[in-house]
Amino acid sequence: MGRHPNFPTPGGPVLRAKGWRQEALLRLLENVLSVGEDPERLVVYAALGKAARNWDAHAKIVEVLTTMDEDQTLVVQSGKPIGLLKTHKDAPLVVMANCNIVGQWAKAEVFYELERKGLICWGGLTAGAWQYIGSQGVIQGTYEIFMRIAERHFGGTLAGRFVLTAGLGGMGGSQPLAGTMAGAAILCVEVDRARAEMRQRIGYLQHITEDLDEALGLIGQAKHAGQAVSVGLVGNAADIYPEIARRGVVPDVVTDQTAAHDLVYGYVPATMTLDEARSLRGADNARLMAESRNSIVAHVRAMLDFKRQGSVVFDNGNLIRTHARDGGVEDAFTIPVFTEAYLRPLFCEAVGPFRWMALSGEPGDIRRIDDLVLELFPDNRIVTNWVRLARKHVPFEGLPARIAWLGHGDRTKLALAANDLVARGELAGPLAFSRDHLDAASMAHPNIMTENMADGSDAVADWPLLDAMVLCSSMADLVAIHSGGGGYAGFMTSAGVTLVADGSEDAARRLGYALTNDTSLGIMRYADAGYETAREAAREKDVGWLGL
Repeated sequence: MGRHPNFPTPGGPVLRAKGWRQEALLRLLENVLSVGEDPERLVVYAALGKAARNWDAHAKIVEVLTTMDEDQTLVVQSGKPIGLLKTHKDAPLVVMANCNIVGQWAKAEVFYELERKGLICWGGLTAGAWQYIGSQGVIQGTYEIFMRIAERHFGGTLAGRFVLTAGLGGMGGSQPLAGTMAGAAILCVEVDRARAEMRQRIGYLQHITEDLDEALGLIGQAKHAGQAVSVGLVGNAADIYPEIARRGVVPDVVTDQTAAHDLVYGYVPATMTLDEARSLRGADNARLMAESRNSIVAHVRAMLDFKRQGSVVFDNGNLIRTHARDGGVEDAFTIPVFTEAYLRPLFCEAVGPFRWMALSGEPGDIRRIDDLVLELFPDNRIVTNWVRLARKHVPFEGLPARIAWLGHGDRTKLALAANDLVARGELAGPLAFSRDHLDAASMAHPNIMTENMADGSDAVADWPLLDAMVLCSSMADLVAIHSGGGGYAGFMTSAGVTLVADGSEDAARRLGYALTNDTSLGIMRYADAGYETAREAAREKDVGWLGL
């Protein structure tokens, strides 16, 4: 379910590579394309988040992964394989750096020109690092945000509440299912009907309409009855949000997850049809950027109107406030970002989006790990609640996978226990472990992850760079450093990691060091910034923080 028909999901017991470590990374590369938005162009999500720079680069990566030895390391620069180095069996199999541009030149126009020349590509977060698992990869984060809002503002539930949002792409596509799981009546505006239909096809979205009256009618009925419903409205959010506000309809919660980070290849101006915008991409980027920014101004002003009327409004991490401010909306940043508003206490304890993928392709392997999670962490309310909900509501896309918010120590405990299951033959095949790049130690993004840090270190990018070096030192199988984010320029730096649990003692050693050190550095990052919760965690869990 959810796979792209021309890019089948990998799986099975037969290896094409020389070992499971190499085979795992090959299958993860195949998987991101099997669930990708536009795999024919190697685009996984977010308009230009690519798995490889071009098809020649992809073919060479596949060739190397199938022929390399365990004591070699593949070097990848912005989606292009550059060399195969002789290292040792405890070194990463793949190291990659995607879309890192020198500070003064880290601008959207520079990126577009480099991309046009074939010199760079944007790896997104998990796209270029071959870690994306479809909408299921972000759904728990979206659900947890909704539930934190419910706890803070609505007595613990969104039943009988109207959530307005937009965007049903690779990131935003999780919103309708997460909303209904939280009990809400959720309206998702999407300019591309094909995206809405895809989300409906995989079970994330219930209704699709092109009529605002019909959409509001469905929402109103569900809200009155206290029932959960998801409605996809085909239209442009820059038109729809102001019209809803003009009618005096006030949602309980408002956000947005359109591809507003990209004013050319992502966001579609309200002054154009989708086809018209596509025809200008690469031909008149300046016009598209200007018109997209003008539409974002109207879009965000409507969000601010809702905020003044009592809606809970938040930025979901797509830079829409940044572009609105650049367009003249001086109070755009009175809308809080989701990380600071709802999730920072979790990050202070290195609790974040951890994930595992069944390389066998067998759903039963994930169900067995679900059981393991419930056995290991019976007192962790967030995780046990999520696993039970996910089993019931979240369909697999591509390789069967699960994501759960686990922190320091618990990630290591789960991965080592799962590796033992592989060793005992209780699973059909090995597992791969990864996490979102939006994690405690691994991202610096002053408009998302690190906005308003207690010590003012919002823009310090040392932490993800240190994280990548720590992960290489800790024998991870794949380590990535990405920059870009909004506008594909200098908004963000992040680090990604993948580890393979093949049941071996070597795998256990790699899992133990890499997962423990990754979360240790996450706690240190927030402890260093002055958060007392993180400092207490550093002391209690003895993560090695020096305390200066």
